[in-house]
Amino acid sequence: MPAYESFARVYDELMDDVPYDQWARTIRQMLLCRGISDGLMLELGCGTGRMMKIMSDYGYDMIGVDSSLEMLEIAREKAGDDCEGLLYLHQDMREFELYGTVRSVISVCDSINYIISPEDLAGVFRLVSNYLDPGGFFIFDFNTEYYYESLVGDAVIAEDREEVSFIWYNDYDKERHLNTIDLSVFVREADGRYRKFNEQHIQRGYTLAGIRQLLTESGLDFLDAFDGYSDRKAGNSSSRIVVLAQEKDKRIRQKAEGGI
Repeated sequence: MPAYESFARVYDELMDDVPYDQWARTIRQMLLCRGISDGLMLELGCGTGRMMKIMSDYGYDMIGVDSSLEMLEIAREKAGDDCEGLLYLHQDMREFELYGTVRSVISVCDSINYIISPEDLAGVFRLVSNYLDPGGFFIFDFNTEYYYESLVGDAVIAEDREEVSFIWYNDYDKERHLNTIDLSVFVREADGRYRKFNEQHIQRGYTLAGIRQLLTESGLDFLDAFDGYSDRKAGNSSSRIVVLAQEKDKRIRQKAEGGI
């Protein structure tokens, strides 16, 4: 079963410990410091739209791209009538298309790790560069090789809740840099019985050095990297790294033409 087909129905409940509000405040502050307080923002891997809604409340016009139709349907349902400034696109981030450029692009909750081919990730970065305004900013997070190899590799994670429970089996292949997640979810039905469904997710562990190289090759300037959504610099023991990058090619051309 493709990732996030059935999982989409219980995703928000199982991910209720993710500090989206804090992540959004950090992203907003990074953008405010660089003069971007509004305008079009694209989120890659928007899922059920929680980050999109927060950033929309901050004043950004949001475009969300996700390859899971089920997740996007939930996002639209959750937005309801309060959907002004929100546009959801059912697209694969490896080949997304927009009608024009945006001031900023974000991607959170290790969506980048689902791009398991470095060549495909370079393609994503090239698309980001293409659709960013001159000098626009790209902020994203990713789980590191250290995270998969030292923290969750070969681990079993389980959580027992009244309505939804899950068992999360991790298997990290160091040579291929791939973490396979076999997920079993148990959902309580109206009659009190539990229904089980299974999904498999595959993520790639990346290094900061590898990410920097791919950004540079794709027409983006690497600006900084942080240990998660904090002000600490990323290090060898960072499990989640937040990267700040900037579009450079169009900016250079405009400078050469005397535009900025």
